[in-house]
Amino acid sequence: MRLTSIAALLSLLASSAVATPLFTSEEQVALAGPIKTADKWGWTDCGDPEWPVQIESIEVSPDPPQPGKDLTVTVKAQVMERIEDGAYADVEVKIGLVKLLEKEFDVCDEARNANTTVQCPVEPGPYIIEQTVALPKEIPRAKFVVKVNGYTADDEEMLCLNLAVDFMKNPFPRPRKLW
Repeated sequence: MRLTSIAALLSLLASSAVATPLFTSEEQVALAGPIKTADKWGWTDCGDPEWPVQIESIEVSPDPPQPGKDLTVTVKAQVMERIEDGAYADVEVKIGLVKLLEKEFDVCDEARNANTTVQCPVEPGPYIIEQTVALPKEIPRAKFVVKVNGYTADDEEMLCLNLAVDFMKNPFPRPRKLW
């Protein structure tokens, strides 16, 4: 799966947003990768360390993401094996338990359409991909969860990523100084 496509996909998905799923204690498992969080968004690498794409970091600007503003997503990743045309990603976007989107994306087509710097085939090596998208101001004030499962052209697991974005307004804003 192409990292440029991943960055483009992540950017596009960030505009759709993310929510926090509810788990029972029996459903909770230790994650293979580190958990990366900020005040209003976070991500986890739920993939295996042997999979072809290893996400090292994801940064967003502005941090936290804000409806109605441009969002720049920077993804640092390591590609362990060549990614060919035909790689794809299954993407699911939820608000709480409500599924907003469940779709399969052709990673290489998405990268071509977004005119990203990395195009298929993607050779092994380190990559930094930066993509900017305009977030609609109509994004609902909610918590969104995005799950991305990437697969190679041979249907082998390539990447797993969970994203969470909280677009809810702060119920306790800081008081403004009067003087």
